[in-house]
Amino acid sequence: MSQFDERRDAMEKKFAHDEELRFKATARRNKLLGLWAAEHLGKSGADADAYARTVIAADFEEAGDGDVLRKVLGDLEGAGIGTSEGAVRAKMDELLAKAVADISAGR
Repeated sequence: MSQFDERRDAMEKKFAHDEELRFKATARRNKLLGLWAAEHLGKSGADADAYARTVIAADFEEAGDGDVLRKVLGDLEGAGIGTSEGAVRAKMDELLAKAVADISAGR
């Protein structure tokens, strides 16, 4: 029974670790997406950082990425910046890959 318990504990630790990494990568992706959108909105410096924080906060409205997508897409469209849902989703995918690589590299 001891080996079974050890294996179960190891699997639980791995799951917790993977979930923590997923959370960190998603938060980093959202920050990078917020900074990207802020640049398109003409924001820089502290204003860009503040906007990025609103994108991060938007992710806590509901499960999944829909809340972040709606926030950024709505803000860009509201500012008259022509973009599409597909373009924002593609940017989200690109930035998630970057976030995962950065975290894996210890950055």
